[in-house]
Amino acid sequence: QLQASGGGLVQAGGSLRLSCVASGRAPSSSVMGWFRQTPGKEREFVAVINRSGVRKDYRDSVKGRFTISKDNARNTLYLQMNSLKVEDTAVYYCAARPTYETFLATSREKYNSWGQGTLVTVSS
Repeated sequence: QLQASGGGLVQAGGSLRLSCVASGRAPSSSVMGWFRQTPGKEREFVAVINRSGVRKDYRDSVKGRFTISKDNARNTLYLQMNSLKVEDTAVYYCAARPTYETFLATSREKYNSWGQGTLVTVSS
């Protein structure tokens, strides 16, 4: 089970850190990712991290601004978001792949466990 938190209202240029606590499954056992969704649009990939936390990948529009990380000792996945833009406004979801998978997938269909989502609103 995944529980996301940390969303809120922030001005453009500001920062937020999202957290995702995993219970029943250690983050070290899974490739984990962040996705986001706005009304009327499909859920899109934001960032992914491998089981050890060494390898990461990002969608182009957030590279250099967002950082995905995990604290395996605390069973927590993070997304540090800096220099936020209005277009980053969305509901953000954390997700995990099956534990036997190691590929840093960017398609939501490859993930089988999802958090409930946390809303990030960036104002101009």
